[in-house]
Amino acid sequence: MKSLIKIITLSIVLLISSQVNAQDFQGEATYKSKRKIDIKLDSTQMASGMADQMIEMLKKQFEKTYILNFNKEESIYKEEEALSAPNPQGMDVVMIMAGGSDVLYKNIKEKRFANQNESFSKVFLIKDDLNEIEWKLEPETRNIGDYTCFKATTTREVEDIERGISFDDHEDLSTTDKEPKMKVITITAWYTPQIPVSVGPGNYHGLPGLILEINDGTETVICSKIVLNPKNASKIVEPDNGKELTQDAYDKIMDKKMKEMEERFRPNGRGGDGESIEIRIGG
Repeated sequence: MKSLIKIITLSIVLLISSQVNAQDFQGEATYKSKRKIDIKLDSTQMASGMADQMIEMLKKQFEKTYILNFNKEESIYKEEEALSAPNPQGMDVVMIMAGGSDVLYKNIKEKRFANQNESFSKVFLIKDDLNEIEWKLEPETRNIGDYTCFKATTTREVEDIERGISFDDHEDLSTTDKEPKMKVITITAWYTPQIPVSVGPGNYHGLPGLILEINDGTETVICSKIVLNPKNASKIVEPDNGKELTQDAYDKIMDKKMKEMEERFRPNGRGGDGESIEIRIGG
C-alpha cells in the first residue's frame, strides 16, 4: 500500500514537472542559513559574560540570507546584504572562513561556473568546470512549504579543522603547524521535481529538481520562499570583474593568506593591545 502511494505521489509530481518544464520560466528562491556553534571558551580568560556574548555574536555571523535566481540553464546565487554583528567591546575577532562567495554564477548547460569573490581586499574571478556530484537518490520524501521533496545524499572529504582560539599572553591553541586531519562528511539534500531545474544553493547542483535544503552536519541552508516567473525578474548576468584564475589557483592563494593571517594573530606574533580570538571555519 505504501509503495502504491509513493508511485501515485511520484506520478503526480512528474506530471506537474512536465507542465512546468513546458514553459520558459525563471524563478527566485530565498534561502536562510544556520550553523551549529560548538566552541568552548575559557571563561577564566574573559570578563564576566564575554563568553556568552561571543557565542551569540558567532551565531549571528552564520545566520545569513541568500537569493538564487535561476532558469533552466543558468543561475546566480548571492548573499543578501545585511549589517554585520558588532564585536563584543574590547574584543578583536578574526573570522577566517573557507568556501565563501560573493556572486556565484552557474551554467548547467555548459557545465561551468564563475565565482566573483572579494577576499583580503582583492576581487577574484574564479572560472572553472562544475564538479560532478555523485548523488545517491533516496526513497524518503517530505514537504517543504508547498513542494514535495525527495532526499538525496553524497559524501565529501574535508579538513577536520578544530576551532582555534588564541589569546594574548596565553598558549596558542590553533592548529596551524599540525598536519590537517581529514574526515568524511555526509551531505543531505532535499530537492523537488516540481521545479525541474538542476541547481541549488551554493556549489550544489546536479539533481532532477531544485534543491530546497542542504545539510552537511554543521550547516543547514533551507529555502524559505519561492517565486516562479516574478514580474520584476532579475536578469541573470555572468560576473566579469576581478582577477581571473582557476579554482585550484584560488585555493592555493587563500591557503597561503590564511596561514599568514594565523601567524600574524598568534600570541607573541601580533602587535596591538587587547584580546584576540581567531575562529577557523572549514568548508
